[in-house]
Amino acid sequence: MRTGAAPPASMAVEEEKVAVDGSTNGYAAAVVTVSSAGEQRQLDAGALFVLKSKGSWLHCGYHLTTSIVAPALLSLPFAFASLGWAPGVLCLVIGAAVTFYSYNLLSLVLEHHAQLGRRQLRFRDMAHDILGPRWGRFYIGPIQFSVCFGAVIGAALLGGQSMKSIYLIARPGGMMKLYEFVVIFGAFMLILAQIPSFHSLRHINLISLMLCLAYSACATAGSIHAGHSSTPPPRDYSLPSDSQDRVFGVFNAIAIVATTFGNGIIPEIQATAAPPVTGKMFKGLCLCYTIVVMTFFSVAISGYWAFGNRAQGTVTANFILQDGSILVPKWFLTMTNVFVLLQLAAVGVVYLQPTNEVLEGLFADPTKDQYSTRNVVPRLIFRSLSIVTATLIAAMLPFFGDLNAVIGAFGFLPLDFTVPSVLYNITFKPSRRSFIFWLNAVIAAVFSMLAVLGSISAVRQVALDAKTYKLFADI
Repeated sequence: MRTGAAPPASMAVEEEKVAVDGSTNGYAAAVVTVSSAGEQRQLDAGALFVLKSKGSWLHCGYHLTTSIVAPALLSLPFAFASLGWAPGVLCLVIGAAVTFYSYNLLSLVLEHHAQLGRRQLRFRDMAHDILGPRWGRFYIGPIQFSVCFGAVIGAALLGGQSMKSIYLIARPGGMMKLYEFVVIFGAFMLILAQIPSFHSLRHINLISLMLCLAYSACATAGSIHAGHSSTPPPRDYSLPSDSQDRVFGVFNAIAIVATTFGNGIIPEIQATAAPPVTGKMFKGLCLCYTIVVMTFFSVAISGYWAFGNRAQGTVTANFILQDGSILVPKWFLTMTNVFVLLQLAAVGVVYLQPTNEVLEGLFADPTKDQYSTRNVVPRLIFRSLSIVTATLIAAMLPFFGDLNAVIGAFGFLPLDFTVPSVLYNITFKPSRRSFIFWLNAVIAAVFSMLAVLGSISAVRQVALDAKTYKLFADI
């Protein structure tokens, strides 16, 4: 659904011109975006090296799918356990509809500015140009960085959990600890983190798309198999009896759903599209949300049906009972965990891109070749430090479900539900009597309140669980 129209291309023409300096062996010394009015600006090394604009709408679709349809969706039955059937399904429908609409609004704003000759490549660029410099520097920028780096931490933690599950299936009673697997997975991510640009991930993200379909199908089939087995797990769909726990549980579940639909890097993904960008993100979103509908609803409904309010932080954890018996064949559970493990590496690297872009902007030299020693050495050092830091935090704080909720409430709810509506209304200035103005205003107001309440609930849950966990705990 396209909710607005950018000005016709005839109003402004965007061209990319490359100034070549012979001293850099023919490489671009600077890239300048030129509008028909003669406006120009030089790109920094972060935008020039990490956010290369060479992709098609299919590539945008691959990036979108990897960033949204990630293993966090395996937490949806856990969210349903605090919501119940009807509210749970309703939250999924609203989450899908609002995020598709909001991401489309962001795309329209980006297209509008691109056709006016000032293409915005980063979320903080949008905030700087539309809301003012302070919003980009002190609000959008820090929140986006926190959310994205938090997603890298979550990927490292869940990757370690998946590796440990595979290990325990092969060697029941094995003595290796969770943090050891987190470190091993972190080493794998460290290698992938050296891939130079966002656009370079397009083939990895195509594989990621197929992997998310695979493990979602496995999770759904496993839940159905467990529910129809000769000794099915006990099912109870009742909600907590304590009213306080029930209320906080609802807001915590909303935060988990928000995280599952969250993206936070729409401008950076659209930045990878080659000009002209008009319509490319909409096609990419259609591809992505086709996968969303196929995976989110099947995993959430089948997992909650099979395990009720005993659904754990990830539904695959329910396949292994406390006595060590497994509700599905061992090879099937191993295969599912391998699919999850492989896609987590792609998810972690995708969400590392805003960090990479900042680091390249600080330490790389845009007048030198991207693969020169001057730029390769700091890239290797600082990207490696980023992964080491994320891996260390993941090993220290091993409660992914709670971390998931905090990320969603603190970052994804404002960035993906509230900010797009505000940016659209400021950019296109729809009439205050129009339906779209009030729809955007209501979305911004409602999800701002949910962000505050969800943050309180998520932090409360972390505080409660912190009493039972310790640093580097083996869970």
